[in-house]
Amino acid sequence: MTNKIWNPHFETMSREDMRQVQSERLRDAVERVYYNVPYYREKMQSQGLGPEHIKSVDDLSKLPFTVKQDLRDNYPFGLFAVPMSEIIRVHASSGTTGKPTVVGYTRADIGVWSEVMARTLTSAGAGKNDFIQIAYGYGLFTGGLGVHYGGEKIGASVIPISGGNTKRQLQLMEDFGSTVLACTPSYAAYLAEAIEESGIKREDLKLRIGVFGAEPWTENMRREIEKRLQIKAIDIYGLSEIIGPGVSFECPHQCGLHINEDHFIPEIIDPETLEVLPEGELGELVFSTITKEGLPIIRYRTRDLTRLNFEKCACGRTLVRMNKCTGRSDDMLIIRGVNLFPSQIESVLLEMDETTPHYLLIVDRLNNLDTLELQVEVEDRFYSDTIGELQNLRKKIQHQVESATGLSVNVKLVEPKTIERSEGKAKRVIDKRKLF
Repeated sequence: MTNKIWNPHFETMSREDMRQVQSERLRDAVERVYYNVPYYREKMQSQGLGPEHIKSVDDLSKLPFTVKQDLRDNYPFGLFAVPMSEIIRVHASSGTTGKPTVVGYTRADIGVWSEVMARTLTSAGAGKNDFIQIAYGYGLFTGGLGVHYGGEKIGASVIPISGGNTKRQLQLMEDFGSTVLACTPSYAAYLAEAIEESGIKREDLKLRIGVFGAEPWTENMRREIEKRLQIKAIDIYGLSEIIGPGVSFECPHQCGLHINEDHFIPEIIDPETLEVLPEGELGELVFSTITKEGLPIIRYRTRDLTRLNFEKCACGRTLVRMNKCTGRSDDMLIIRGVNLFPSQIESVLLEMDETTPHYLLIVDRLNNLDTLELQVEVEDRFYSDTIGELQNLRKKIQHQVESATGLSVNVKLVEPKTIERSEGKAKRVIDKRKLF
């Protein structure tokens, strides 16, 4: 098992030294936002806080939280801490639920982004002899360019194909000899399906590593992708408000995502009480950026649910690890009083040979009662069986899902390729209750 480390100084630093680095950088960051961002200054003053009250990471919990709505309320550049003349890059979210969240980068910020993505790609096993096919979207979305800059920093050959155009993806993958694929896990599953249908022989491809993120995915889905693409599938995590991809990354041991905590300090809080939880507890992930110049963010509530592990990893890194996110505190479905994450459904389906990883949850309300329908694609060889056998399969899926979730569900079997494929983030849920 390869075990490359891009920056051993920070990635293997002792906990005591890391806390010292974090404390120094946190003090600087708090001063920057206090004196350069009116929004933060007003929030801190309203709580009787000044920069002099923040002396170390132990004081982090004194500071106010930041949420996505704060970025929208200060649209477009109200939270920037430097003049626009120092901003050399602007990215933004799609803005599908209101005004987009806008993020800006100074030249130093781009350097940090390149650094954390260099660590990410190196940890995955990539190096200067690799061809990295980037099928994340480019443009205002941070995914494509984030991986791009990290790939160039480690000296790899970058193929900036962006998302979509699956036929071209397969052509270049074969012709250029791509060794690393970077995209969403759902698109990786789609590409695996497309490769099988195209007639391309897997032995003619040189793919060996997948760097997947931008959406939650389960261990079962990872195993499915690794089996079908015959690669090592590495999970990465990031969000635009913090920097983009590169906030945390897996090593080949795949036992949690190492957080680049010399740049981003993590906390776990109870999403209801907002209290910081003890080490190892499951809760909402919060980040404070301590090196960013353009858009420093203090205690940003990600809404992602995970837990932290401070033990040294077998790979040699001492960076704190976060578990794969189990869901989001704000995307969680509440159906008849039961909390449900789509990943729970996915885990059940991927345990079954008869189904594909393509499914759709439709939540509705009938006579004031929530209903849950699960549409799931069936493998070709099973769909052609008799009606009786399909009925037995439907009952089997229904029983497994109900046992795993505690919810009654109406299972609808659909033919292969029926559910719309995604070349970006997969749409797994249609919640019609929002129309009422």
